[in-house]
Amino acid sequence: MSGPVPAVSLPGDPPGGRRAAAVWGIGVAVYFVAVIFRTSLGVAGLDAADRFDVNASALSTFSILQLLVYAGMQIPVGLMVDRLGTKKVLTLGVVLFTVGQLGFALSPSYGTALASRALLGCGDAMTFISVLRLGSRWFPARRGPLIGQVAALFGMAGNLVSTLFIARMLHGLGWTATFAGSAAAGLVVLVLLSLFLKDHPEGHEPPPAQHAGSAFVRKQIADSWREPGTRLGMWVHFTTQFPAMVFLLLWGMPFLVEAQGLSRETAGELLTLVVLTNMVVGLVYGQVIARHHAARLPLALGTVGATAMLWATTVAYPGDRAPMWLLITLCTVLGACGPASMIGFDFARPANPPERQGTASGIVNMGGFVASMTTLLAVGVLLDATGDNYRIAFSSVFVLEALGIAQILRLRARAARRERERLVASRVEAVHVPV
Repeated sequence: MSGPVPAVSLPGDPPGGRRAAAVWGIGVAVYFVAVIFRTSLGVAGLDAADRFDVNASALSTFSILQLLVYAGMQIPVGLMVDRLGTKKVLTLGVVLFTVGQLGFALSPSYGTALASRALLGCGDAMTFISVLRLGSRWFPARRGPLIGQVAALFGMAGNLVSTLFIARMLHGLGWTATFAGSAAAGLVVLVLLSLFLKDHPEGHEPPPAQHAGSAFVRKQIADSWREPGTRLGMWVHFTTQFPAMVFLLLWGMPFLVEAQGLSRETAGELLTLVVLTNMVVGLVYGQVIARHHAARLPLALGTVGATAMLWATTVAYPGDRAPMWLLITLCTVLGACGPASMIGFDFARPANPPERQGTASGIVNMGGFVASMTTLLAVGVLLDATGDNYRIAFSSVFVLEALGIAQILRLRARAARRERERLVASRVEAVHVPV
């Protein structure tokens, strides 16, 4: 595929507009709060280690369990969204992640804190796929890439709240008041979505589900997986997302403070740089891809290559500590990982019909979180095994990047051919179906 793809409005496309933006904004607000809760541990890792008296491996288990639940829930959540609609799934998600955040605030022991993070991960898993589905129901298909990137941008704004405010609240108010107070945000978005969110605009109701049961579930998953675009999207998400996720979610703060000798304030500023860069790059990637679909794979692979180069330069830098200019450059490049991971959904979206969008998105979203979970565990185990040698521990990133690149290169031609076939078919339908 080459050149820009014309913005064809297909039969049945939703109209978009202000009302669509308002309804979709409620879903985005839910995702915003979910990301605050998800990433709050990233700035509280050292505090959590002291509070529960655990080592690096046990500390990483918090994030690993949370991501394990999140990744494991992606396909079930996709099926739930396709079957039940957005509002019901989002409501359940808000209840679960709010209870999880409150439980984490009040946990008296390591075990109960783990259970709370698992509950939070379960609720968090229900948000992003629901928001993508909500956008596809309220906006024309041609807006898909930009809508996805804007949703991710607001998610990173939630990450920004964690790095700027949660960290300060921890030092000013303490553990319990910080996490319990933040849980109130969950109640606010629960009220908003209960009162104002609708699954779709009037006149654009999806056809009623004609099948149920395990056979239908298996068919939904199999049909989604059979599409090379779905698998390519999953591997793009797998390869691009996890370096920044690992850095922001848990290991960035300890690495910058313990290995690089920075103060917590300076380390927090560098984590904030990752988030701010993510927000800027997300808008750029969304605009570029909306106009030139051929740019999707070069942007994704370019981001992976730049990340690997800067990660390797930082890890292998001679001397005990990397210079500040290198750390700033690394954090700037890491900021492009989140927007690059969103490109995975832009491969899966045109590869699947509307009734499979939730399931396909779940498969894609599972990729990056499986990679993040694996790397979080590997870094924690290697730190304990090597006496906190971050050079060895952080080198585990390259193994997963190599695996992901190999799969992307293997699938790209098949996915491109299949997408061309679907584009031709949709244009024929647009010509022959009377308006």
